[in-house]
Amino acid sequence: MYLVVKIVTYFGFLLRFLVIPILIFLAITYWDHKKNRQIHGFRNGRAVWAAIGIHILLAVAYTTPWDNYLVATGVWYYNPDLVTGLVIGYVPIEEYTFFVLETILAGLWWWFLARRVSLLQEKFKPNKILVYLSTCLLALAWLVFTYLFFFGAAEWTYLSIILFWGLPPIFIQLLFGADILWHYRKLVFWSLLVPGLYLSLMDIVALTETTWSISPSQTTGILFFGILPLEEILFFFITNVLITFGVTLLLAHVSQERLAGIRQQARAWKARRAPRPRSR
Repeated sequence: MYLVVKIVTYFGFLLRFLVIPILIFLAITYWDHKKNRQIHGFRNGRAVWAAIGIHILLAVAYTTPWDNYLVATGVWYYNPDLVTGLVIGYVPIEEYTFFVLETILAGLWWWFLARRVSLLQEKFKPNKILVYLSTCLLALAWLVFTYLFFFGAAEWTYLSIILFWGLPPIFIQLLFGADILWHYRKLVFWSLLVPGLYLSLMDIVALTETTWSISPSQTTGILFFGILPLEEILFFFITNVLITFGVTLLLAHVSQERLAGIRQQARAWKARRAPRPRSR
Protein backbone atom coordinates (compact mmCIF):
# COMPACT_ATOMS: atom_id res chain seq x y z
CA MET A 1 0.00 0.00 0.00
CA TYR A 2 2.97 2.31 0.40
CA LEU A 3 3.27 2.68 -3.36
CA VAL A 4 1.34 5.90 -2.70
CA VAL A 5 3.17 8.62 -0.79
CA LYS A 6 1.32 9.53 2.41
CA ILE A 7 0.81 13.19 1.48
CA VAL A 8 0.10 13.87 -2.19
CA THR A 9 0.38 17.53 -3.07
CA TYR A 10 -1.50 18.67 -6.17
CA PHE A 11 1.73 19.20 -8.11
CA GLY A 12 2.93 15.82 -6.84
CA PHE A 13 -0.24 14.26 -8.21
CA LEU A 14 0.30 15.95 -11.58
CA LEU A 15 3.92 14.78 -11.72
CA ARG A 16 3.15 11.15 -10.89
CA PHE A 17 0.00 10.61 -12.89
CA LEU A 18 0.18 13.03 -15.81
CA VAL A 19 3.71 14.30 -16.43
CA ILE A 20 5.36 10.87 -16.30
CA PRO A 21 2.85 9.27 -18.75
CA ILE A 22 3.22 12.31 -21.03
CA LEU A 23 7.00 11.86 -21.09
CA ILE A 24 6.55 8.18 -21.94
CA PHE A 25 4.20 8.99 -24.83
CA LEU A 26 6.51 11.74 -26.04
CA ALA A 27 9.30 9.16 -26.26
CA ILE A 28 6.97 6.79 -28.16
CA THR A 29 5.93 9.63 -30.47
CA TYR A 30 9.57 10.40 -31.21
CA TRP A 31 10.19 6.71 -31.96
CA ASP A 32 7.13 6.59 -34.24
CA HIS A 33 8.42 9.66 -36.08
CA LYS A 34 11.76 7.93 -36.66
CA LYS A 35 9.89 4.87 -37.96
CA ASN A 36 7.73 7.13 -40.14
CA ARG A 37 4.48 5.60 -38.87
CA GLN A 38 1.51 6.99 -40.79
CA ILE A 39 -2.20 7.31 -39.98
CA HIS A 40 -4.79 6.21 -42.50
CA GLY A 41 -7.49 8.85 -43.01
CA PHE A 42 -5.92 11.57 -40.86
CA ARG A 43 -3.38 14.33 -41.09
CA ASN A 44 -0.17 13.53 -39.22
CA GLY A 45 2.93 15.22 -37.81
CA ARG A 46 2.70 18.96 -37.22
CA ALA A 47 -1.05 18.93 -37.79
CA VAL A 48 -1.48 16.75 -34.68
CA TRP A 49 0.65 19.09 -32.58
CA ALA A 50 -1.43 22.01 -33.86
CA ALA A 51 -4.66 20.17 -32.96
CA ILE A 52 -3.38 19.50 -29.42
CA GLY A 53 -2.33 23.14 -29.07
CA ILE A 54 -5.74 24.38 -30.21
CA HIS A 55 -7.45 22.13 -27.68
CA ILE A 56 -5.20 23.36 -24.88
CA LEU A 57 -6.29 26.94 -25.61
CA LEU A 58 -9.93 25.90 -25.82
CA ALA A 59 -9.70 23.86 -22.60
CA VAL A 60 -8.25 26.75 -20.61
CA ALA A 61 -10.63 29.36 -22.06
CA TYR A 62 -13.79 27.28 -21.75
CA THR A 63 -13.10 25.57 -18.44
CA THR A 64 -11.77 28.53 -16.45
CA PRO A 65 -15.08 30.31 -15.68
CA TRP A 66 -16.85 26.99 -15.03
CA ASP A 67 -14.13 25.78 -12.67
CA ASN A 68 -14.06 29.10 -10.83
CA TYR A 69 -17.79 28.83 -10.26
CA LEU A 70 -17.42 25.32 -8.81
CA VAL A 71 -14.71 26.38 -6.38
CA ALA A 72 -16.49 29.63 -5.45
CA THR A 73 -19.68 27.72 -4.59
CA GLY A 74 -17.89 24.94 -2.72
CA VAL A 75 -18.60 22.06 -5.11
CA TRP A 76 -14.84 21.46 -5.23
CA TYR A 77 -12.35 22.56 -2.61
CA TYR A 78 -8.65 22.02 -2.08
CA ASN A 79 -6.51 21.21 0.94
CA PRO A 80 -4.60 24.48 1.49
CA ASP A 81 -1.62 22.52 2.80
CA LEU A 82 -1.30 20.57 -0.46
CA VAL A 83 -1.40 23.44 -2.98
CA THR A 84 1.07 26.26 -3.53
CA GLY A 85 -1.42 29.01 -2.69
CA LEU A 86 -0.99 30.67 -6.10
CA VAL A 87 -4.54 31.41 -7.21
CA ILE A 88 -6.12 32.89 -10.33
CA GLY A 89 -9.66 33.85 -9.46
CA TYR A 90 -10.78 31.18 -7.03
CA VAL A 91 -8.75 28.34 -8.55
CA PRO A 92 -5.18 27.28 -7.64
CA ILE A 93 -2.56 27.37 -10.38
CA GLU A 94 -2.31 23.57 -10.19
CA GLU A 95 -5.84 23.25 -11.56
CA TYR A 96 -4.99 25.29 -14.66
CA THR A 97 -1.93 23.10 -15.09
CA PHE A 98 -4.22 20.08 -14.96
CA PHE A 99 -6.29 21.47 -17.89
CA VAL A 100 -3.15 21.66 -20.01
CA LEU A 101 -1.64 18.31 -18.99
CA GLU A 102 -4.87 16.33 -19.39
CA THR A 103 -5.27 17.72 -22.92
CA ILE A 104 -1.69 16.83 -23.85
CA LEU A 105 -2.02 13.33 -22.41
CA ALA A 106 -5.34 12.67 -24.17
CA GLY A 107 -3.96 14.04 -27.44
CA LEU A 108 -0.82 11.91 -27.29
CA TRP A 109 -2.86 8.84 -26.39
CA TRP A 110 -5.10 9.49 -29.44
CA TRP A 111 -2.00 9.82 -31.64
CA PHE A 112 -0.50 6.63 -30.22
CA LEU A 113 -3.71 4.72 -30.98
CA ALA A 114 -4.27 6.26 -34.40
CA ARG A 115 -0.94 4.82 -35.53
CA ARG A 116 -1.79 1.35 -34.26
CA VAL A 117 -5.54 0.72 -34.29
CA SER A 118 -6.70 -0.81 -37.55
CA LEU A 119 -9.08 1.75 -39.03
CA LEU A 120 -11.85 1.18 -41.53
CA GLN A 121 -10.54 1.12 -45.07
CA GLU A 122 -14.01 1.34 -46.64
CA LYS A 123 -15.16 4.61 -48.16
CA PHE A 124 -16.85 7.03 -45.79
CA LYS A 125 -20.59 7.40 -46.32
CA PRO A 126 -22.32 10.51 -44.93
CA ASN A 127 -25.26 9.77 -42.63
CA LYS A 128 -27.49 12.80 -42.01
CA ILE A 129 -29.98 10.78 -39.97
CA LEU A 130 -27.25 9.85 -37.47
CA VAL A 131 -26.12 13.47 -37.29
CA TYR A 132 -29.58 14.91 -36.68
CA LEU A 133 -30.73 12.15 -34.33
CA SER A 134 -27.65 12.30 -32.11
CA THR A 135 -27.72 16.10 -31.88
CA CYS A 136 -31.44 16.14 -31.08
CA LEU A 137 -31.04 13.56 -28.30
CA LEU A 138 -28.10 15.47 -26.88
CA ALA A 139 -30.03 18.75 -27.00
CA LEU A 140 -32.89 17.09 -25.10
CA ALA A 141 -30.46 15.81 -22.45
CA TRP A 142 -28.96 19.29 -22.14
CA LEU A 143 -32.41 20.82 -21.54
CA VAL A 144 -33.14 18.27 -18.80
CA PHE A 145 -29.88 18.88 -16.93
CA THR A 146 -30.09 22.64 -17.44
CA TYR A 147 -33.45 22.54 -15.66
CA LEU A 148 -31.94 20.44 -12.86
CA PHE A 149 -29.03 22.84 -12.51
CA PHE A 150 -31.23 25.90 -12.10
CA PHE A 151 -34.27 24.40 -10.37
CA GLY A 152 -33.25 20.95 -9.05
CA ALA A 153 -32.31 19.93 -5.53
CA ALA A 154 -28.81 20.62 -4.21
CA GLU A 155 -27.65 17.02 -4.72
CA TRP A 156 -28.02 17.46 -8.49
CA THR A 157 -25.67 20.46 -8.59
CA TYR A 158 -22.37 18.86 -9.61
CA LEU A 159 -23.89 16.32 -12.01
CA SER A 160 -26.11 18.85 -13.74
CA ILE A 161 -23.46 21.56 -14.06
CA ILE A 162 -21.04 19.12 -15.71
CA LEU A 163 -23.60 18.37 -18.41
CA PHE A 164 -24.87 21.97 -18.61
CA TRP A 165 -21.27 23.01 -19.33
CA GLY A 166 -19.99 20.00 -21.28
CA LEU A 167 -22.81 19.16 -23.70
CA PRO A 168 -23.00 22.34 -25.86
CA PRO A 169 -19.53 21.87 -27.44
CA ILE A 170 -20.29 18.19 -27.99
CA PHE A 171 -23.55 19.24 -29.64
CA ILE A 172 -21.53 21.30 -32.15
CA GLN A 173 -19.11 18.42 -32.73
CA LEU A 174 -21.93 15.95 -33.42
CA LEU A 175 -23.78 18.40 -35.64
CA PHE A 176 -20.67 18.74 -37.77
CA GLY A 177 -19.50 15.14 -37.80
CA ALA A 178 -21.39 12.51 -35.78
CA ASP A 179 -21.17 10.24 -38.83
CA ILE A 180 -17.42 10.87 -39.09
CA LEU A 181 -16.95 9.92 -35.45
CA TRP A 182 -19.04 6.79 -35.99
CA HIS A 183 -16.94 5.88 -39.03
CA TYR A 184 -13.84 5.95 -36.78
CA ARG A 185 -15.70 4.54 -33.77
CA LYS A 186 -13.01 2.01 -32.84
CA LEU A 187 -10.38 4.73 -32.51
CA VAL A 188 -12.82 7.04 -30.73
CA PHE A 189 -13.94 4.33 -28.28
CA TRP A 190 -10.46 3.37 -27.10
CA SER A 191 -9.32 7.00 -27.08
CA LEU A 192 -12.12 7.75 -24.62
CA LEU A 193 -12.18 4.62 -22.49
CA VAL A 194 -8.58 4.37 -21.33
CA PRO A 195 -7.95 8.02 -20.25
CA GLY A 196 -11.40 8.23 -18.67
CA LEU A 197 -10.84 5.11 -16.57
CA TYR A 198 -7.22 5.99 -15.80
CA LEU A 199 -7.97 9.49 -14.52
CA SER A 200 -11.01 8.26 -12.58
CA LEU A 201 -8.89 5.66 -10.76
CA MET A 202 -6.12 8.19 -10.12
CA ASP A 203 -8.77 10.50 -8.67
CA ILE A 204 -9.22 7.97 -5.87
CA VAL A 205 -5.66 8.71 -4.75
CA ALA A 206 -6.27 12.47 -4.68
CA LEU A 207 -9.57 12.09 -2.81
CA THR A 208 -8.05 9.65 -0.31
CA GLU A 209 -5.15 11.98 0.40
CA THR A 210 -7.51 15.02 0.48
CA THR A 211 -5.52 16.72 -2.27
CA TRP A 212 -8.98 17.91 -3.30
CA SER A 213 -12.45 17.15 -1.99
CA ILE A 214 -15.99 17.07 -3.36
CA SER A 215 -18.99 18.52 -1.53
CA PRO A 216 -21.20 15.60 -0.37
CA SER A 217 -24.25 17.89 -0.19
CA GLN A 218 -23.93 18.88 -3.87
CA THR A 219 -23.52 15.38 -5.29
CA THR A 220 -25.90 12.48 -5.76
CA GLY A 221 -24.10 10.32 -3.19
CA ILE A 222 -23.42 7.54 -5.70
CA LEU A 223 -19.90 6.38 -4.87
CA PHE A 224 -17.56 3.82 -6.45
CA PHE A 225 -15.03 2.04 -4.24
CA GLY A 226 -16.60 3.90 -1.34
CA ILE A 227 -14.99 7.24 -2.22
CA LEU A 228 -15.18 8.07 -5.96
CA PRO A 229 -18.32 10.09 -6.82
CA LEU A 230 -20.22 9.31 -10.01
CA GLU A 231 -19.80 12.96 -10.96
CA GLU A 232 -16.01 12.71 -10.98
CA ILE A 233 -16.12 9.79 -13.40
CA LEU A 234 -18.53 11.72 -15.60
CA PHE A 235 -16.25 14.76 -15.49
CA PHE A 236 -13.21 12.84 -16.71
CA PHE A 237 -15.15 11.13 -19.47
CA ILE A 238 -16.83 14.36 -20.63
CA THR A 239 -13.50 16.19 -20.84
CA ASN A 240 -11.98 13.34 -22.81
CA VAL A 241 -15.01 13.27 -25.12
CA LEU A 242 -14.40 16.95 -25.89
CA ILE A 243 -10.73 16.32 -26.65
CA THR A 244 -11.15 13.06 -28.58
CA PHE A 245 -14.09 14.24 -30.68
CA GLY A 246 -12.33 17.52 -31.39
CA VAL A 247 -8.98 16.04 -32.41
CA THR A 248 -10.63 13.34 -34.53
CA LEU A 249 -12.80 15.83 -36.40
CA LEU A 250 -10.03 18.38 -36.78
CA LEU A 251 -7.56 15.90 -38.29
CA ALA A 252 -9.79 13.59 -40.39
CA HIS A 253 -9.39 14.11 -44.14
CA VAL A 254 -13.13 13.71 -44.63
CA SER A 255 -13.67 16.63 -42.22
CA GLN A 256 -11.56 18.84 -44.45
CA GLU A 257 -13.66 17.80 -47.44
CA ARG A 258 -16.87 18.53 -45.53
CA LEU A 259 -15.60 21.90 -44.38
CA ALA A 260 -14.62 22.79 -47.95
CA GLY A 261 -18.15 21.88 -49.07
CA ILE A 262 -19.68 24.08 -46.36
CA ARG A 263 -17.49 27.00 -47.42
CA GLN A 264 -18.47 26.49 -51.05
CA GLN A 265 -22.16 26.49 -50.13
CA ALA A 266 -21.66 29.63 -48.03
CA ARG A 267 -19.97 31.42 -50.94
CA ALA A 268 -22.76 30.35 -53.30
CA TRP A 269 -25.40 31.59 -50.86
CA LYS A 270 -23.55 34.89 -50.42
CA ALA A 271 -23.33 35.30 -54.20
CA ARG A 272 -27.08 34.75 -54.55
CA ARG A 273 -27.75 37.32 -51.83
CA ALA A 274 -25.44 39.96 -53.32
CA PRO A 275 -27.31 42.86 -55.00
CA ARG A 276 -27.21 42.77 -58.79
CA PRO A 277 -26.09 45.88 -60.66
CA ARG A 278 -28.98 47.84 -62.17
CA SER A 279 -29.17 48.04 -65.91
CA ARG A 280 -29.53 51.51 -67.50
